[in-house]
Amino acid sequence: MQRQIQLLFLIGSFIFIGCNQDQKSKTPKVVEKQEHVPSSSLEIPHDWIERRVNNAKERLSATKAGAVIWQAMEAHGGLQNWFGSGALSFRFNYQPLDGKAGRDSYQTIDVWRNRARHISVVDSTDQFGWTGEKAWLKAKDSTSFTFDTKFWALTPLYLMGHPFVIDGEGVQLELLPQVEYQGKTNDVVKVTFKAGTGDAPDDYYILQFDAQSHLITATRYIVSYPEYFKDGGHNPEKFMEVGQLTKVGGVLLPTSLKTYWTKDGQPGEYITKIDITEISFEKNLPENYFEMPREAKVL
Repeated sequence: MQRQIQLLFLIGSFIFIGCNQDQKSKTPKVVEKQEHVPSSSLEIPHDWIERRVNNAKERLSATKAGAVIWQAMEAHGGLQNWFGSGALSFRFNYQPLDGKAGRDSYQTIDVWRNRARHISVVDSTDQFGWTGEKAWLKAKDSTSFTFDTKFWALTPLYLMGHPFVIDGEGVQLELLPQVEYQGKTNDVVKVTFKAGTGDAPDDYYILQFDAQSHLITATRYIVSYPEYFKDGGHNPEKFMEVGQLTKVGGVLLPTSLKTYWTKDGQPGEYITKIDITEISFEKNLPENYFEMPREAKVL
C-alpha cells in the first residue's frame, strides 16, 4: 500500500531482510552499499542486476519469512525482469467510494532508484514527481491536484508492486500463521520497518500469498504518514484485495485493486476502487526524464 514517502527515500537498496527461523521473531535486515549508477543513465548494467538478484536470493532463502517472499517474487516473474525491463509505466485511477476526490494520473517509475513522474490525465502540462532526492510540482493552479502529491509520488507503486517493492533499508519480516482466504490457504508475511526508516516507520504491510501458486492475493496495511497524523498514530487498518494479474515484460502485475476497512482480518466495508491500465515497461526515455522540470517548484 502506501509505503509512500517512507520508501521514497530508500532508493535502490538491496533486499536484505532479517528474520530468524522462528515464525514470530523479527530482526532488522542487513544493509549493504549499492553500486552507484550515474543519475543521467537509465540503463542498468546486466551484471549489476544479476548480482543484486543473487544477493536477494541468498538472503531471503535463508529465512522462513524471506523464503515466502522470494517464492512470490519468482512466481510473479522474478527480480531479473522487474529490474531489467526498464521504467514501469501505467495509469493509476484511485476512486474513493465516499464521494471524495479521486487521484488519476499517468505515471512512470524508475524501479531501480525509485524515481517517479506523474502526468495529469486532464492536462498533460500538469505534472509532479520525485527525483530520488526531492519532490516537485508543476501545475497551473491549486485545482490541478487536490491531494498531497509528495505523499502520492510513489504510493501507487507500493500499492501494486508487491512483492518486488520490499526492497528498502530497515525492512523486517515476520512469518505469521497461514490463513484461509477465498477458499484457499494463504501464506502470510508481516512487513515492518526499523525505527528511523523513511518518513513513516510505523507503517506495516501484511502480505498474503496463495500457498500453492505463491501469487499475491491481498495486502493489509496502515498509513502513519506524519503529515496526516501530526500527533502520531495511524488510520484504521485497510484490507486490499488484489485483482486479476496481467503479464507485462515477463512480470505479473495487478490490473485492479479494491480496498476495504479490515474487519476480523477479512474485508469489511468496501471503500476504494482502483483501476490500473496501460501497463508497460519503457526503455527509451530521455536521460533527464526523472529530473525536475525548470518550471516546477520543490515541495
